Amino acid sequence: MVDGLVSIIMPSYNTARFIAESIDCVIKQTYTKWELLIVDDCSTDDTDKIVASYNDERIKYFKNEKNSGAALTRNKALKEAQGEYVAFLDSDDLWTADKLEKQVAFMQNNGYDLSFTEYEKIDEDGNPIGVYVSGPNIVNKRKMYRYDYIGQLTMMYSAKAFGLIQIKDIKKNNDYAIRLQLYKKQGTCAYLLKENLALYRIRKQSISHDKLRKKLKSHYDLFHYCDEKPAVIAFFCACRNMFFGVLKKKKYEKYKN
Repeated sequence: MVDGLVSIIMPSYNTARFIAESIDCVIKQTYTKWELLIVDDCSTDDTDKIVASYNDERIKYFKNEKNSGAALTRNKALKEAQGEYVAFLDSDDLWTADKLEKQVAFMQNNGYDLSFTEYEKIDEDGNPIGVYVSGPNIVNKRKMYRYDYIGQLTMMYSAKAFGLIQIKDIKKNNDYAIRLQLYKKQGTCAYLLKENLALYRIRKQSISHDKLRKKLKSHYDLFHYCDEKPAVIAFFCACRNMFFGVLKKKKYEKYKN
Protein backbone atom coordinates (compact mmCIF):
# COMPACT_ATOMS: atom_id res chain seq x y z
CA MET A 1 0.00 0.00 0.00
CA VAL A 2 1.36 3.39 -1.01
CA ASP A 3 0.72 6.27 1.40
CA GLY A 4 -1.18 9.16 -0.13
CA LEU A 5 -1.87 7.30 -3.36
CA VAL A 6 -5.46 7.34 -4.62
CA SER A 7 -6.51 4.24 -6.56
CA ILE A 8 -9.28 5.16 -9.00
CA ILE A 9 -11.53 2.27 -10.00
CA MET A 10 -12.92 2.58 -13.54
CA PRO A 11 -14.91 -0.30 -15.06
CA SER A 12 -15.66 0.05 -18.76
CA TYR A 13 -17.92 -1.58 -21.29
CA ASN A 14 -18.56 -0.08 -24.72
CA THR A 15 -17.98 3.50 -23.57
CA ALA A 16 -15.61 4.56 -26.35
CA ARG A 17 -17.79 7.61 -26.87
CA PHE A 18 -17.15 8.84 -23.31
CA ILE A 19 -14.04 7.23 -21.82
CA ALA A 20 -11.49 9.71 -23.20
CA GLU A 21 -13.28 12.57 -21.45
CA SER A 22 -13.36 10.56 -18.21
CA ILE A 23 -9.64 9.74 -18.42
CA ASP A 24 -8.83 13.37 -19.24
CA CYS A 25 -10.62 14.63 -16.12
CA VAL A 26 -8.41 12.33 -14.04
CA ILE A 27 -5.22 13.50 -15.76
CA LYS A 28 -6.25 17.11 -15.06
CA GLN A 29 -6.54 16.53 -11.31
CA THR A 30 -4.58 19.01 -9.22
CA TYR A 31 -3.80 16.10 -6.90
CA THR A 32 -1.31 14.10 -8.94
CA LYS A 33 -0.59 11.08 -6.73
CA TRP A 34 -3.08 8.66 -8.26
CA GLU A 35 -3.35 5.47 -10.26
CA LEU A 36 -6.20 4.85 -12.67
CA LEU A 37 -7.22 1.19 -12.86
CA ILE A 38 -9.34 0.63 -15.96
CA VAL A 39 -10.82 -2.84 -16.29
CA ASP A 40 -12.62 -3.42 -19.57
CA ASP A 41 -15.40 -6.00 -19.66
CA CYS A 42 -14.82 -7.23 -23.22
CA SER A 43 -15.95 -4.12 -25.06
CA THR A 44 -16.71 -4.49 -28.75
CA ASP A 45 -16.05 -0.85 -29.65
CA ASP A 46 -12.80 1.17 -29.83
CA THR A 47 -12.14 1.34 -26.09
CA ASP A 48 -8.79 -0.50 -26.49
CA LYS A 49 -7.49 1.98 -29.05
CA ILE A 50 -8.56 5.00 -27.04
CA VAL A 51 -6.92 3.84 -23.81
CA ALA A 52 -3.76 2.79 -25.71
CA SER A 53 -3.39 6.35 -26.98
CA TYR A 54 -2.53 7.57 -23.46
CA ASN A 55 1.14 7.54 -22.47
CA ASP A 56 0.89 7.86 -18.70
CA GLU A 57 2.35 5.21 -16.40
CA ARG A 58 -0.31 5.99 -13.80
CA ILE A 59 -2.96 4.53 -16.13
CA LYS A 60 -3.20 0.74 -15.82
CA TYR A 61 -5.39 -1.15 -18.25
CA PHE A 62 -6.78 -4.64 -17.73
CA LYS A 63 -9.25 -6.65 -19.79
CA ASN A 64 -11.52 -9.46 -18.65
CA GLU A 65 -11.14 -12.76 -20.47
CA LYS A 66 -14.93 -12.98 -20.74
CA ASN A 67 -17.80 -10.59 -20.18
CA SER A 68 -18.33 -10.67 -16.41
CA GLY A 69 -20.52 -7.71 -15.43
CA ALA A 70 -19.81 -4.61 -13.37
CA ALA A 71 -19.54 -6.35 -9.98
CA LEU A 72 -16.74 -8.75 -10.92
CA THR A 73 -15.08 -6.08 -13.02
CA ARG A 74 -14.88 -3.75 -10.03
CA ASN A 75 -13.65 -6.64 -7.88
CA LYS A 76 -10.75 -7.18 -10.26
CA ALA A 77 -9.76 -3.52 -10.17
CA LEU A 78 -9.97 -3.46 -6.37
CA LYS A 79 -7.59 -6.42 -6.16
CA GLU A 80 -5.05 -4.48 -8.23
CA ALA A 81 -5.34 -1.27 -6.20
CA GLN A 82 -2.22 -0.15 -4.33
CA GLY A 83 -3.44 3.14 -2.89
CA GLU A 84 -4.09 4.32 0.63
CA TYR A 85 -7.36 5.71 -0.69
CA VAL A 86 -9.86 4.22 -3.12
CA ALA A 87 -12.15 6.28 -5.33
CA PHE A 88 -14.58 5.35 -8.12
CA LEU A 89 -15.25 6.88 -11.50
CA ASP A 90 -17.31 5.14 -14.17
CA SER A 91 -16.05 5.50 -17.73
CA ASP A 92 -18.81 7.93 -18.68
CA ASP A 93 -18.76 10.19 -15.61
CA LEU A 94 -16.59 13.21 -14.78
CA TRP A 95 -14.84 15.00 -11.91
CA THR A 96 -13.93 18.63 -11.41
CA ALA A 97 -10.16 19.20 -11.53
CA ASP A 98 -9.86 19.75 -7.77
CA LYS A 99 -12.01 16.79 -6.67
CA LEU A 100 -9.23 14.55 -5.38
CA GLU A 101 -7.25 17.36 -3.78
CA LYS A 102 -10.21 18.65 -1.81
CA GLN A 103 -11.49 15.22 -0.80
CA VAL A 104 -8.14 13.85 0.35
CA ALA A 105 -7.57 17.01 2.42
CA PHE A 106 -11.10 16.75 3.84
CA MET A 107 -10.43 13.21 5.02
CA GLN A 108 -6.91 13.78 6.29
CA ASN A 109 -7.71 17.00 8.14
CA ASN A 110 -10.70 15.45 9.92
CA GLY A 111 -9.50 11.88 10.36
CA TYR A 112 -12.33 10.45 8.21
CA ASP A 113 -12.13 6.98 6.65
CA LEU A 114 -15.12 7.37 4.32
CA SER A 115 -16.43 10.45 2.54
CA PHE A 116 -18.58 11.60 -0.38
CA THR A 117 -19.40 14.85 -2.15
CA GLU A 118 -22.25 16.57 -3.91
CA TYR A 119 -22.62 16.15 -7.66
CA GLU A 120 -24.48 17.45 -10.69
CA LYS A 121 -26.40 15.49 -13.33
CA ILE A 122 -25.66 15.92 -17.04
CA ASP A 123 -27.35 14.45 -20.08
CA GLU A 124 -25.85 11.95 -22.49
CA ASP A 125 -24.19 14.74 -24.48
CA GLY A 126 -22.62 16.30 -21.39
CA ASN A 127 -25.06 19.18 -20.98
CA PRO A 128 -26.16 20.17 -17.46
CA ILE A 129 -29.80 19.33 -16.77
CA GLY A 130 -30.06 21.54 -13.70
CA VAL A 131 -30.16 18.82 -11.04
CA TYR A 132 -27.78 19.01 -8.07
CA VAL A 133 -27.61 16.12 -5.60
CA SER A 134 -26.49 16.40 -2.00
CA GLY A 135 -27.08 14.17 1.03
CA PRO A 136 -27.02 13.98 4.82
CA ASN A 137 -23.96 15.49 6.52
CA ILE A 138 -23.28 12.12 8.11
CA VAL A 139 -24.45 8.73 6.83
CA ASN A 140 -24.35 6.15 9.59
CA LYS A 141 -25.26 2.48 9.24
CA ARG A 142 -28.95 3.06 9.93
CA LYS A 143 -29.19 5.67 7.18
CA MET A 144 -27.20 3.56 4.76
CA TYR A 145 -29.68 0.68 5.11
CA ARG A 146 -32.56 3.08 4.63
CA TYR A 147 -31.20 4.35 1.34
CA ASP A 148 -27.95 4.67 -0.60
CA TYR A 149 -27.31 8.38 -0.17
CA ILE A 150 -23.75 8.21 -1.54
CA GLY A 151 -23.05 8.76 -5.22
CA GLN A 152 -20.59 6.13 -6.42
CA LEU A 153 -18.59 8.67 -8.42
CA THR A 154 -18.11 10.82 -5.31
CA MET A 155 -17.13 8.18 -2.75
CA MET A 156 -13.63 7.76 -1.33
CA TYR A 157 -12.53 5.42 1.44
CA SER A 158 -9.36 4.53 3.30
CA ALA A 159 -7.97 1.14 2.26
CA LYS A 160 -5.97 1.14 5.50
CA ALA A 161 -9.19 1.24 7.50
CA PHE A 162 -11.31 -1.15 5.41
CA GLY A 163 -8.87 -3.44 3.61
CA LEU A 164 -9.79 -5.26 0.41
CA ILE A 165 -13.48 -4.98 -0.51
CA GLN A 166 -15.06 -7.66 -2.72
CA ILE A 167 -18.74 -8.13 -3.54
CA LYS A 168 -20.91 -10.91 -4.87
CA ASP A 169 -21.83 -11.09 -8.53
CA ILE A 170 -25.05 -9.14 -8.99
CA LYS A 171 -26.03 -7.26 -12.13
CA LYS A 172 -27.59 -4.23 -10.45
CA ASN A 173 -26.87 -2.29 -7.25
CA ASN A 174 -23.28 -3.55 -7.16
CA ASP A 175 -22.14 -0.04 -6.20
CA TYR A 176 -24.56 -0.10 -3.25
CA ALA A 177 -23.20 -3.55 -2.38
CA ILE A 178 -19.71 -2.07 -2.04
CA ARG A 179 -20.97 0.40 0.54
CA LEU A 180 -22.82 -2.28 2.49
CA GLN A 181 -19.51 -4.14 2.71
CA LEU A 182 -17.85 -1.00 4.08
CA TYR A 183 -20.58 -0.69 6.70
CA LYS A 184 -19.82 -4.18 8.00
CA LYS A 185 -17.02 -2.49 9.90
CA GLN A 186 -18.20 -1.38 13.34
CA GLY A 187 -18.89 2.34 13.67
CA THR A 188 -18.59 3.19 9.98
CA CYS A 189 -19.88 6.63 9.01
CA ALA A 190 -19.54 8.56 5.76
CA TYR A 191 -19.07 12.32 5.86
CA LEU A 192 -20.30 14.77 3.25
CA LEU A 193 -17.97 17.30 1.68
CA LYS A 194 -20.46 20.00 0.74
CA GLU A 195 -19.15 20.87 -2.68
CA ASN A 196 -20.25 19.88 -6.17
CA LEU A 197 -17.16 18.02 -7.41
CA ALA A 198 -18.54 15.50 -9.92
CA LEU A 199 -20.78 15.15 -12.96
CA TYR A 200 -23.05 12.12 -13.30
CA ARG A 201 -24.08 11.29 -16.86
CA ILE A 202 -27.66 10.15 -17.41
CA ARG A 203 -27.67 7.78 -20.38
CA LYS A 204 -30.76 6.67 -22.23
CA GLN A 205 -29.96 2.96 -21.93
CA SER A 206 -28.57 3.03 -18.39
CA ILE A 207 -29.48 -0.07 -16.38
CA SER A 208 -30.05 2.17 -13.35
CA HIS A 209 -33.35 3.28 -14.92
CA ASP A 210 -35.87 0.51 -14.36
CA LYS A 211 -39.51 -0.28 -13.82
CA LEU A 212 -40.79 -0.24 -10.25
CA ARG A 213 -41.25 -4.02 -9.94
CA LYS A 214 -37.80 -4.80 -11.36
CA LYS A 215 -36.21 -2.15 -9.15
CA LEU A 216 -37.85 -3.66 -6.05
CA LYS A 217 -36.58 -7.11 -7.11
CA SER A 218 -33.04 -5.81 -7.61
CA HIS A 219 -33.05 -4.25 -4.14
CA TYR A 220 -34.39 -7.47 -2.65
CA ASP A 221 -31.55 -9.40 -4.33
CA LEU A 222 -29.05 -6.91 -2.93
CA PHE A 223 -30.16 -7.39 0.66
CA HIS A 224 -30.91 -11.13 0.43
CA TYR A 225 -28.14 -12.41 -1.81
CA CYS A 226 -25.33 -9.92 -1.26
CA ASP A 227 -26.00 -8.82 2.29
CA GLU A 228 -27.26 -12.28 3.34
CA LYS A 229 -30.39 -11.04 5.07
CA PRO A 230 -33.27 -13.53 5.58
CA ALA A 231 -35.97 -13.26 2.91
CA VAL A 232 -38.51 -11.43 5.07
CA ILE A 233 -35.98 -8.89 6.31
CA ALA A 234 -34.57 -8.44 2.80
CA PHE A 235 -38.06 -7.70 1.47
CA PHE A 236 -38.65 -5.19 4.27
CA CYS A 237 -35.31 -3.51 3.56
CA ALA A 238 -36.12 -3.32 -0.16
CA CYS A 239 -39.52 -1.70 0.47
CA ARG A 240 -38.06 0.72 2.99
CA ASN A 241 -35.33 1.57 0.51
CA MET A 242 -37.87 2.47 -2.16
CA PHE A 243 -39.75 4.68 0.31
CA PHE A 244 -36.68 6.61 1.42
CA GLY A 245 -35.64 6.93 -2.21
CA VAL A 246 -38.71 9.11 -2.79
CA LEU A 247 -37.89 11.21 0.28
CA LYS A 248 -34.28 11.54 -0.82
CA LYS A 249 -35.27 13.07 -4.14
CA LYS A 250 -37.49 15.61 -2.40
CA LYS A 251 -34.93 16.58 0.26
CA TYR A 252 -31.53 16.27 -1.40
CA GLU A 253 -32.11 16.86 -5.11
CA LYS A 254 -32.26 20.52 -6.09
CA TYR A 255 -33.51 21.71 -9.45
CA LYS A 256 -32.14 24.87 -10.99
CA ASN A 257 -32.91 26.56 -14.29
